[in-house]
Amino acid sequence: MTGEPRTILITGATGAIGAALARAYADAGTLLALIGRDPARLAQVSAVCRERGARVEPIELDVTAFDVLRVRIDEFDTRHPIDLAIANAGVASTLTRDGPAESWETVLTLFQTNTLGALATLHPLIERMRARQCGQIAVVSSLGAYAGMPISPAYSASKAAIKVYAEGLRGWLAPQGVKVNVICPGFVRSDMSARFPGPTPFLLDPDRAARIIRRGLERDRARIAFPFPLNLGVWALSVLPPTLGLKVQKWLGFY
Repeated sequence: MTGEPRTILITGATGAIGAALARAYADAGTLLALIGRDPARLAQVSAVCRERGARVEPIELDVTAFDVLRVRIDEFDTRHPIDLAIANAGVASTLTRDGPAESWETVLTLFQTNTLGALATLHPLIERMRARQCGQIAVVSSLGAYAGMPISPAYSASKAAIKVYAEGLRGWLAPQGVKVNVICPGFVRSDMSARFPGPTPFLLDPDRAARIIRRGLERDRARIAFPFPLNLGVWALSVLPPTLGLKVQKWLGFY
């Protein structure tokens, strides 16, 4: 792939980051395949992108419908070879110190959406992009993937799994002309962040987050992690002894 991506697929396009990414890439000459599960929001995002000159193919679909998702992506890529695919769909869950544990249903939903949903998005494109010897795959993980967070253990684990997978995939696909990038945002203003029971330091506007992501993808950065102060902090947590790291999280009010 050379130059700007012209055909872009985004999952979770009805969420804050997904919608902002769709707007960021919407211009004349761009074809956007937008996958989301909220029909009203999907229609709204698609309309905005069309107003900016982009062609849009909205796909109302939950990424946990794995077989249907893979078929739809196969079909779309056959008609319009994808330059850039962003696996962005995600959900979250949090705990309180004295509340109940996450239910099995909650844990299952997190891994089905955040991990398997991302894998089902990427998998149909790997061999296709290898055959074309071009293309770019990006997965939206989280700064919460750096270390297990007591306030959100299942979320942290589900995002860590896809982060590690994509990092390994990048090394394998690079010699074949396919780029793979991991996106690790901190707190971005959204319904998800509004429900977060702890502090949300360095909270970013979704459009600013989208600009950071787009710039990082253009530069083919292996890991696009932001904002810098929070990225530095969670990286430090990941290298501290676990007992000390948990004490720091408790001191900061994260559980």
